[in-house]
Formats: sequence, C-alpha cells, structure tokens
Amino acid sequence: MIIDVRPVGYIVGWQIFGLGLLMTAPMVLDIADGNANAGAFAVSAVLTIFAGSVIALACSDSWTRNLSLRQGFLLTGGAWAIYPAVATLPMMIGAPHLSFTDAYFEAMSALTTTGGTVIAGLDAAPRGLLLWRGLLQWVGGIGIVLVAIILLPVLGIGGMQILRTADFNTLGKILPRATEIAFAIGKVYCLLTLACTLGYVWTGMSTFEAIVHAMTTLSTGGMGTYDASFGVFSAGAQYVSIVFMMLGAMSFARFVQVMRGDVQSLLGDSQIRMFLLVSLAFTVAIVLARALAGDGVGERQIREVAFTVASLISSTGYATLDYGQWSPLAVMLIFIINMVGGCSGSTGGGVKIFRYQLLASSVSAEMQRMHSPQIVFVQRYLGRRVTSEVLDSVKAFFALYFFSLAIFSVALILMGLKPITAISGVATCLANVGPGLGPEIGPAGNFAGLSDAAKWVLSFAMLAGRLELMSVFVLFSVGFWRD
Repeated sequence: MIIDVRPVGYIVGWQIFGLGLLMTAPMVLDIADGNANAGAFAVSAVLTIFAGSVIALACSDSWTRNLSLRQGFLLTGGAWAIYPAVATLPMMIGAPHLSFTDAYFEAMSALTTTGGTVIAGLDAAPRGLLLWRGLLQWVGGIGIVLVAIILLPVLGIGGMQILRTADFNTLGKILPRATEIAFAIGKVYCLLTLACTLGYVWTGMSTFEAIVHAMTTLSTGGMGTYDASFGVFSAGAQYVSIVFMMLGAMSFARFVQVMRGDVQSLLGDSQIRMFLLVSLAFTVAIVLARALAGDGVGERQIREVAFTVASLISSTGYATLDYGQWSPLAVMLIFIINMVGGCSGSTGGGVKIFRYQLLASSVSAEMQRMHSPQIVFVQRYLGRRVTSEVLDSVKAFFALYFFSLAIFSVALILMGLKPITAISGVATCLANVGPGLGPEIGPAGNFAGLSDAAKWVLSFAMLAGRLELMSVFVLFSVGFWRD
C-alpha cells in the first residue's frame, strides 16, 4: 500500500509557515540596525510563508491526528531534511551570500544543533544573521526534545521504546496528552533560556550576545557571535555556560516533573547521575593528562577543561581555546567524549548515556549467566523490565552508529581529506557536537574549506545522528515504500 503523504504534508506545511514567521525577527533587528540585509529576510519570509500556506492548504482535506507508523517515520526523517532547505533562503539571498550547498550545511548544522559552520567573519556579520542562526538552533533544540520524548519512543528507535514506559508514561500521568506535554516542556525550555540570558548579562555580555548565546547554550548548539567562539567572554560567563550546557543535556521530562513538585524524579534518575559522574571523570582525567604534559593545575586549567568537557559531552561545541593543541592523551580523551552524548529527552546529541547503561547491563547479565546458568536474570532500567526487543534495538543502534562512522569516514578520505579530519568530522557530525580535530575543522577552524561533496556527506551525518540513525535509514528501504 502506498503511503499517503498528505497528512505529513499538512504538518510540514504549517511548520514551514512557522519558519517564515520566525524570519521576521531578524528582519526587524536588521531594520532597527539600518542594515540592508533586512531585505533578504523580508523576501525569504514572504516566500516561505506563501509556500508553507500552499502546502498546508493543499493537504488539509487529508489531515488526521492519528498518523500511521510509516507516516511517523516519514514525518521524522523527511521533514527534518526539508526544513534546512527552507532555512537557507536568507543566507543565500542576503549576507553572507552562500551557495546552496554551504547554506544547507549551515542550516542543517543549526537545526540539528550541531554547531559546525562554514561562515567566517562573524564578528562583523549583520546581527540579523547571527540571530537567525541562534533562532534555528533554539527551535531545533526544543524540536528534538519533543521528537525524542513523544515520537521516537513510539517508533521504537534504538531502544528508546523503553522510554515510552519510563519518561513518557511517567510524565503522561500528570499530562496525559501530547499537546500538554509539548506545552509543559516548552515552558521549561523558555524559563531556562531566560535564566541563562540573565546569567550571561550578569557576567558582562551585552543583551544581544546574551540572548543569542542563551539560545545556543540551552539547545546545546554552540553557534556564537564571534569567530573565536566563547573565547572572548569572561571566566564568569564560562561558568554560567557550563551549568546551562549540562542542564540542556539532561532530560526535560524530569524538569517538568520537578516543576510539578517531584524533585526526587530528577535526583533519582540513574541516567542523570551517570551523566554527571562520567562528566566529572573525564574532567579529572584530562586535567591530569594536561598536568603530566606540563600544563599545570590551577583555576584556569581546571576551568578550561571543565568547559571543554561540558561543551563536548553535551554536544554544544563551544570552544574557549584550541584544545587540539593539548597533549595526545588529552586529545584522545576528547575524541572519546564525542561518542558519549547526553541524556534521553534532552537537546544533547551523541549515543546517549542510557544506551551505554543498557549495553553494560546486558554484558553483565550475560557474564552472570555464564557462571550461574540455572539462575534467571531479569534486567531492569529505571525500575522497568528490559525486554529483548529493547536490547536488540540498542545493539542495532551501536552497530549502525559505528558502521556509519566507518563508511562516512572512508568516503571523506577518498575525497582527499586527511584521516584525522575525516574521522573526527564524521564523529562530531554524527554526535551533533560541531568542531572536529585538526587545523581545518578543529575549534580554531571551520568547515568552509571542505569540498561540496564532503559537506553533503556531513550534512547527512548530522541529520542521521540527530534523529537516532534508524528513523532516517529506514526511508531508504524499498520495503518501507512498497509494503
């Protein structure tokens, strides 16, 4: 049976309409600044609003609240590939006048909250452009939280179906409908963004800098307003950033429960405790690695490492210095951090802590069966029984993740990239972190020098990594479209 794409088109149409409305904010800012780039946003807004309206109205007669499983996959994967194409318009029509490939890479990086950029000269860029990048990341952040909490568990992606009986249903006892869940999470997201903004203003940022960086901090996106990333800001701003990057990488479902008076749900979440413990362990290990290399141990060194660890494990991608120049051991640990990721139901990317917990639990159970085969072991996570279906999904995710890392890396090497650039570039895009390693795409560089073909490979890696791989790859299955 052929998939009826019209219900998906209805949703996508209105979301494109929303992107058009969003373009009016940077337009107004550029008008206030007297910058001619406002015209680019005005034209883009009109075109986008018109296109979104036409698509939505054309599909309105087929709208239903009950999407099929295949329509859910199509909405998840297909729509997130379309939105960046729409978001390219202001960056192609106006400053910095990017090609479609570069603009798509930039928009994909923003909406997936990856944070890698092809734009240089941000210090002198129109403020409307800087705000647009921040808004895309902020919208992408809340968007992926809602997808991760409401949609992906239903689709059974990468073991996330266990969250349907944990985070989702627990939240659902308080807020039974998806729209209410979305509203509650949106409220938390806005309040945390406001708190982060005030924290940045308190540490000396201008109001504009604070707003843009608050949006890209809580979304764990990492696109800033300077080529030097976060290195231009004070130590106080860096400490504020550490706090909110870590909060952005924690489960927003738990924050909603805290707002409802259930503080224990946050403190008792083993995933959050493990996330904090792993972050602390990496911080200590890298501080020691730098100390062994003669960098010393003081407030500055500890702050630099803590900021870098928080930035990478949360997949934000801010940088205060070129950590690629640290000792080989420290750089190796930094590469490993990219493979960790934040918590489920957060804006953070990467593999996610809960999958490592489930995999470790599975290995432990298998070892126990080897020495005590007569005993039946029941694996549990967050108090819930872990089924074989969940474990199979987690194992499939790991297999697909590292297979994708290998295949995409080989493809980039064949395109002429150095191995360190290719491997770290794919790793950072799959994990939605941002900067890679090496002089070209490291924290002191950007992705502008890569070939168009390499940018398309990395754009696909960002999309696949952000949507937990399987929900994208399934769209390339012949059976998906034919059955």
